[in-house]
Amino acid sequence: MPARRGPPSRRPRRAASRGGRAEAAWREFAASFARAGMVPPAEAGLAAVEAAEGAAVLLLAPRQALTFTGKCRLHCLYGAVRLLGFAVASHQPGLPVFSPSTHCALTLEALPADRPPAADLRQLRAAARAAMRAHSVRRQARVKVMAQFSPECAVVLLEHLDTPVTRFLLSHPPLSRLFEPQKKEESSFTPEDAVLASVGLVQCSPDRGLLVSESMCLALEELIQACCAEDEGVPLILVCGPKNTGKSTFNRYLVNLLLNRLPSVEYMECDIGQTEFTPPGCVSLSNITEPILGPPFTHQQTPRKMVYYGQTSCEQDTERYLDVVKYVFSSYKKEVPLVVNTMGWVKGEGLLLLIDIIRLLSPSHIVQMDVYDWKAMAPLTPEHVHLTPGLYTKGRQPARRQPLGTSSTESWKPSEAGADASAPEYKLLYVHPEFPRAGVAGEARVHSGVLRDMSILGYLGQLQSPDVGAVLPLHSLVPYQVPFSAVALRVIHTDVAPTNIMYAVNASWVGLCRIPDEIRCQSDGPVLLTQTPVCDCLGFGIVRGVEMQKKLYHILTPVPPEKLRLVNCLLLGNIAVPNCILVGQQGVEGEIPYVTSDYNYSILGSGKLKKKKHFKRREYAFECDYT
Repeated sequence: MPARRGPPSRRPRRAASRGGRAEAAWREFAASFARAGMVPPAEAGLAAVEAAEGAAVLLLAPRQALTFTGKCRLHCLYGAVRLLGFAVASHQPGLPVFSPSTHCALTLEALPADRPPAADLRQLRAAARAAMRAHSVRRQARVKVMAQFSPECAVVLLEHLDTPVTRFLLSHPPLSRLFEPQKKEESSFTPEDAVLASVGLVQCSPDRGLLVSESMCLALEELIQACCAEDEGVPLILVCGPKNTGKSTFNRYLVNLLLNRLPSVEYMECDIGQTEFTPPGCVSLSNITEPILGPPFTHQQTPRKMVYYGQTSCEQDTERYLDVVKYVFSSYKKEVPLVVNTMGWVKGEGLLLLIDIIRLLSPSHIVQMDVYDWKAMAPLTPEHVHLTPGLYTKGRQPARRQPLGTSSTESWKPSEAGADASAPEYKLLYVHPEFPRAGVAGEARVHSGVLRDMSILGYLGQLQSPDVGAVLPLHSLVPYQVPFSAVALRVIHTDVAPTNIMYAVNASWVGLCRIPDEIRCQSDGPVLLTQTPVCDCLGFGIVRGVEMQKKLYHILTPVPPEKLRLVNCLLLGNIAVPNCILVGQQGVEGEIPYVTSDYNYSILGSGKLKKKKHFKRREYAFECDYT
């Protein structure tokens, strides 16, 4: 018997040695590209093994990072990892992760493991092996991972992710390669890269990830300390700065760091052009309990309070914008920290409006993001805000030096012109972004209009079935029928004659709102409002048809029926249905509804736009052409 056991034991060793030589040859082949300068050298210790079909196990050494493009569901099986500031431990459920090419690539970093004092290596290995068994990791994969296991490493399970929202976005040709890198990096030469690709991830250079500057680290550290200190009240953090300085990314990172220590964080969106949790054109207040691991189109949700302003800029009606901000802010209960995002309009009247918002919200901390030269806006010190008049508020005049003999009390009496301006008390934190082209107008990675369309598509993706299958075109879904007499109607951004109101409403994006007044219909026609109300918005929809004979609106919306019963007002703003929805209507024979090529350019105002050649053409890293 012992003589028979000898030969089988030698054969596996020879097979293993052959496999080792083959793997070494693969690594040498990939390293040759790195030496030639074609591929950035991979970090040592990265191990990715196919766990099952559409799943992979990733082993990371302490402080080792993986920067990637793509989407997946992430489970931490052993140790802990950090993703955009959020720490993921082994006891937490799987998290959806989205890293499209339109945004800064996400970086997964292994955190140093806290080994229990009494635990030995055998117990830790058993815990890691049991976690992989619980997630149905193949035995061969477990053996490969445990061969490189160390107590300080992190073991992560990455699974292929397919959601109704991403299926809907990817079904449109302009966005079909949304989760693929725009610039091909010839890095798919190692077995690890092939395993990641089977999940839907592409490893990219660390330079494409988030570049955290020293000033950003210092500001985040102070804000976290202030939010966790229970004896200083609840902080209100206002983030401001010019366009393309990383305000949204900073806010996501800050919220994720706070969620490591707090059960929830409040988020108030005042940037109506680039909203985080709603379609564009809204001022909203949201309660955040889950980490933000993707761009806005991946986490559209219903806020606690929302008002549909109806435009992506408030320059035409700043007074109504301030009324909307005040109305939404009144719902904040001051029980958890609040992060306020503001617009990138910080020049001229935009800066004066920002000063008004600071006086209205009375923040405890202001994070001002700008490049070092401060050309876009002056530092918003408490003294500057105290003395500078806003667009609708007055600044306090500096006290004049009184002649000798007057009391010190009289010398500090406030002037009548500044009687309505109280001295602000807040901590000003400067953050200087250091990513390429920071603060340069027109040098953003993606055009703002494309990002707004993606948010609308992400919202409409909620209409898709959760079951994996073919994407249903919007024109194939059954809309709600709403009588003319049940809702009032208002066009926000312009004046429309009552005889043409239905032409404007048909095939339009509308806010589904609730006004306190009772709707009274005195005629067979639609109920029209004469003024734009500041009211709650419960969601959005597309008026996909108007039936004049039966006096019905046909509205397509993901808002549940129990909330639709509260809707009694439709607000039509300057936010349009994305062109790719209208142009890409599949299965339609003949002319596409709402799309025409027979157009009369002799009509006044219908001519083609003339290009202004003296303006610099904007160039974006992500190309998207809806036409």
